Amino acid sequence: MLDRNILYNSYFTKDKLVHHHLNSFNDFIDRGLQKVIKEVGIIETNIENTYVKLGKIHVEKPVVREADGSIEKLYPNDARLRNLTYAAPVKLEMTIVEGETEKEPVVAEIGTMPIMLMSKVCNLYGMSPKEMISYGEDPMDPGGYFVVNGSERVIITLEDLAPNKILVEYNQRYDENIEVTKVFSQRQGYRSLVIVERGRRSILEISFPSVSGRLNFVTLLRALGMETDMDIVKAVSDNPEIIKFMLENLEESEVSTTEEALEKIGSRVAAGQAKEYQKKRATYVLDRYLLPHIGVEEHDRYAKALFLGKMAEACFELALGHRNEDDKDHYSNKRLKLSGDLMEDLFRVAFNRLTRDIKYQLERASMRNRELNVVTTVRADVLTERMIHPLATGNWVGGRTGVSQLLDRTDYMATLSHLRRVISPLSRSQPHFEARDLHATQWGRICPSETPEGPNCGLVKNFAQAVELSKGIANYEDVKKIIVDLGVVHVGGNNG
Repeated sequence: MLDRNILYNSYFTKDKLVHHHLNSFNDFIDRGLQKVIKEVGIIETNIENTYVKLGKIHVEKPVVREADGSIEKLYPNDARLRNLTYAAPVKLEMTIVEGETEKEPVVAEIGTMPIMLMSKVCNLYGMSPKEMISYGEDPMDPGGYFVVNGSERVIITLEDLAPNKILVEYNQRYDENIEVTKVFSQRQGYRSLVIVERGRRSILEISFPSVSGRLNFVTLLRALGMETDMDIVKAVSDNPEIIKFMLENLEESEVSTTEEALEKIGSRVAAGQAKEYQKKRATYVLDRYLLPHIGVEEHDRYAKALFLGKMAEACFELALGHRNEDDKDHYSNKRLKLSGDLMEDLFRVAFNRLTRDIKYQLERASMRNRELNVVTTVRADVLTERMIHPLATGNWVGGRTGVSQLLDRTDYMATLSHLRRVISPLSRSQPHFEARDLHATQWGRICPSETPEGPNCGLVKNFAQAVELSKGIANYEDVKKIIVDLGVVHVGGNNG
């Protein structure tokens, strides 16, 4: 029989206690930063045939610029004692392209970024206990937090409902239960809630951002390029009971062609505008705001129609009693946002602000007939300020508060507990009895007793001692290739 103490001792070590923070931040440094740069790709300008191509990004080790202009290595204890931010310069390769000619690539410092203690870009990384003591550090300190303006700040792990996953439930409306299917579609930090609901007489309606009210299901599928009744029924289900519901929907159909459907949606999203503009606006809304995680291009519309078909099927299955409501408190329906994910959201917003500033500075230099030079047009404090301020205050992008907190240093155990905390986004003032309850799926993941009393009870939790956090898939293309190699064939659709 396995001695439990051996198992517990292997987890209760400095390396394991905050490894979720460190692994997440290291992943952000290795992949997250470059991912954001790749999303942006180029910085366009209003100067004719001129744009800036973005290349590799890398983070250096933390440094401090002294009063005499010299640059020295910065260690966390110096940052604490001198009220400095433990941050490192971020360098990005940029190339100005004018017409057909590409200038020489230049590496510009785009700002500084707070660095997590003990991460791979920290100056303490790989030090022996003796060396750490010589730099005024406790060798037992696990790291996993930041030093901002001399204060120790920790990014708290956020628990939220899983994005891009179909969840079904009952909703109360007009004193009756209606079946609802929801998906939190997430792409590049943007979250769009898409809802399919079965209203009176089994008619399906869909609501999603930037369209007021609800749209007819069949109208939307036709607008996405699924024209024939046969295609629409096949996209939903081959179950005779569900087909009966779908035939009722098709009888109530408002439009019969894609063209008519786009006109109908256009009259909703751009009422009172010219016909041509209405159609253009309708296609833009469908591409950008409807299920953006599937894609935002025209060729992704058929895949979106198929996904909506699956949502409709889930709705009807719930109505027929073929499936139960999804349990929102089940841990398979939750995802954790760690410090690396939250820093990526922050960097995305900060970098987009910087690109707008670079565009403005380049256009200004061009108007004055100066030679375009990226290094002189980058104002590093634009990004620096937007990276440090949220960490210092806890007011994160997306309107969330309390994301970063002052590290609890009451004693060593309080510090460890704070670094392993998980918070729920639910309101503290509402009862939310089910969300506060201990759920069976928290076994081995969440500590059953470490939670505050009072309004935060059950909403502020802590990791269990032997918890392991798994990461999502980095590259979906690899998974697609494996599925194709196994012989799965794509059937139907006009996008291959």
